[in-house]
Amino acid sequence: MSLSKSSMRTPLSKVRGLGSAKSGTEHFWMQRLTAFANVPLALFAIGLVMATTGANYASVKATISSPLVAIPLILFVVSATWHMRLGMQVIIEDYVHGEGAKVLLIMLNTFFTAAVALGSIFAILKIAFGV
Repeated sequence: MSLSKSSMRTPLSKVRGLGSAKSGTEHFWMQRLTAFANVPLALFAIGLVMATTGANYASVKATISSPLVAIPLILFVVSATWHMRLGMQVIIEDYVHGEGAKVLLIMLNTFFTAAVALGSIFAILKIAFGV
């Protein structure tokens, strides 16, 4: 008698449809990709802050109005918040044991990082376009 792959799963996992989600590798690589992207983007953001320290609002606004500054800043916000969401998700999945709490915290994590990203992008665009 040969055992099929599905017979090795527990009845509960069959009902829930659990098994290899095949998303762990993608999650791992997205975390590494965003970390890699964050290095030059964060250095750019730190350099921008250092270069504009002590400058008046009009000077900083003129600097951020340049597409060569606004676009990397937006890329930094997107990459950093995405990386933050992925990292917090791993922590939640590893250390929160109740399924309901885990799902709620992952949802809140996603909403929080989306709000931070959208608020930051809105601020950059508002300054860049002078609205």
